[in-house]
Amino acid sequence: MAAFTENAVFINAPLEFVWEVTNDVANWPSLYSEYAAAEVLEQTSERIVFRLTTTPDEQGRTWTWVSERRPDPETRTVRAKRIEPGPFEHMDIFWSYTERDGGTEMLWQQHFHMRDDAPLDDEAMRARINTNTRVQMDLIKQRLEERAAANGEGV
Repeated sequence: MAAFTENAVFINAPLEFVWEVTNDVANWPSLYSEYAAAEVLEQTSERIVFRLTTTPDEQGRTWTWVSERRPDPETRTVRAKRIEPGPFEHMDIFWSYTERDGGTEMLWQQHFHMRDDAPLDDEAMRARINTNTRVQMDLIKQRLEERAAANGEGV
């Protein structure tokens, strides 16, 4: 059995701007509050392999893993997966960007399954992902809208 989440946010900024900023993985720590570091390990025109390190949790622990992203600029979609899945048996993510009402709708779909020995089961992780995704999407929305306005790129 696998779990699934889907979350979306409307960002009052042009599609091209949202696409460029959110696909600049090296700068994700300035976009997300959950990442302390993003190290690009390999990058071609077709894919980017990178290591993410989280900000410390309540107990001071950090987590790190390697992921891969495959952006498709023509369809404004991204397929991503964890290469080092950690507690996940698999984690696959689909991002899509749609120009809508003068701004951009960004959608994230996550398909995953927790390992049997993971500290959380699929349902508990689904709840955690949904809660955190909404926090991160709201933060990204705020930061991108502020940057777009400061750069004169607002819509």
